[in-house]
Amino acid sequence: MDNAFEFLLEQAKDNEQQAISALTKAQGELDEFYQQVKQIEQYRLDYCNQLVERGKSGLSASEYGHLNRFLTQLDETLSKQKTAEPHFTQQVSDCEEAWHNARKQRRSYEWMIEKKAKEAAMKAEKLEQKQMDEFSNLLFSRRTRR
Repeated sequence: MDNAFEFLLEQAKDNEQQAISALTKAQGELDEFYQQVKQIEQYRLDYCNQLVERGKSGLSASEYGHLNRFLTQLDETLSKQKTAEPHFTQQVSDCEEAWHNARKQRRSYEWMIEKKAKEAAMKAEKLEQKQMDEFSNLLFSRRTRR
């Protein structure tokens, strides 16, 4: 029985480590996603500033149309990128939940093993006390017979 709990505890520890790895990976992907969005936003801002500077020196309608289309493409890219955010945040949330469950499972097995060990120690203590009492009674009865 104890070996079974030890085996289950080892499996639970492995599962917890896998959950931690998955959570770390998901958090990294979310951070990378936010970094990409930030880069696109910064690129868009830089491009807008560049457009303003070029506009000060005068732009033809054709140049303005080209630059404006590119800005529209950047906005669409940014919009598409942001639609992926729920996927990444849900992934992190799911991994956190899996990790909490794995940790809870590991702690349950540890508690059960500890409980069984305490019960075994108490049983051994009672047995030892019983043997000591029997030995004392035996010694006492031998002394009184003499």
